[in-house]
Amino acid sequence: MGTAQLTAVPEPKYWHLRTVLLRAIDSEFATGEVIPNERDLSARFGVARATLRQALDQLELEGRLVRRRGIGTLVAAPRVGVPVSRREEGWPGGGPEQSWQTVDCAIAPATEQLAAALNVPVGETVYTVRRVRLNQGQTVATESLHVPDSALASLPEIRSAGSGADEGRAVLRRLERLTVDGESRAVELGVAEADEAALLQRPPGTPVLVVTTQFASGGKLAALAVATYRADTCRLTFGETGLVEVTPVAGTVRTAS
Repeated sequence: MGTAQLTAVPEPKYWHLRTVLLRAIDSEFATGEVIPNERDLSARFGVARATLRQALDQLELEGRLVRRRGIGTLVAAPRVGVPVSRREEGWPGGGPEQSWQTVDCAIAPATEQLAAALNVPVGETVYTVRRVRLNQGQTVATESLHVPDSALASLPEIRSAGSGADEGRAVLRRLERLTVDGESRAVELGVAEADEAALLQRPPGTPVLVVTTQFASGGKLAALAVATYRADTCRLTFGETGLVEVTPVAGTVRTAS
C-alpha cells in the first residue's frame, strides 16, 4: 500500500477572523458589553463585511456573542452550570418542578425504531412525556421520556383529567413508585430538529448535546429519556462515577461526585 501525500488546506478567512475576534473579545470586553458595529469592525480588521458577518455568526453559534435587536451584539455570559446527575435529578431524571416543566404527553403504539430502543413489541403502547428544563428562567434543555405500558402494568392507575401536561405529570408520578436497578448514559453532539428548536427557542439546526439515559427496573428497561441541551449555553463533564454534570466554561473543571 502506498502512502498518500497530505495537502495543506488553507484556513478560511472568516475562521481566521473568528480567532482574532475571540482574542479581542476576551481581552477588551466584559460580559454583557456591546462590541463595535460591523462597519467599525470591518475597518479595524481590514476585511469585507460579508467575511465579518460569517465570523460573527460563528461566534454567536458557539455562544460567545448574542445579538439583541435595537441594542447590538453583546458578549455572552459564560455557559451556565446545570447538574444532570441522578443524585441531583432523582428518578427518572426528574428534578424539582422549578427546574423541569412538563409540556405534554403523547400516547401511541411503539414504532419499529422505538420498540427496538425500548426492547418491547412493535405496537405496544408507549407514553412519551415532553418537558423543558429551565435555568434562571432560560430554557436550556428539552426532554422526551419514553415509557412503555408494560413498565407501568404493576402500578395502580393514576388518572388525570385535563391537559396533556396533566397526563404527563400523572405518568411521572407512577414512575416514582418504581425501584431503579440501574441506569446508563450516552452523550453525543447533534442538531436541534424543528420541534426541539421551538422548545429551546433557537433556530433549527442549532448545535445541541444529546444525553440519552436508559433506566432499568425489575431487570428490564423501564424508561428511555432523550434530553437535548443547548450547546451554546451548556457544557458537559464526566466524573469517576460515570454521572454527567453540566459546568460553567470558565474556571476549573468540576467532576461529578
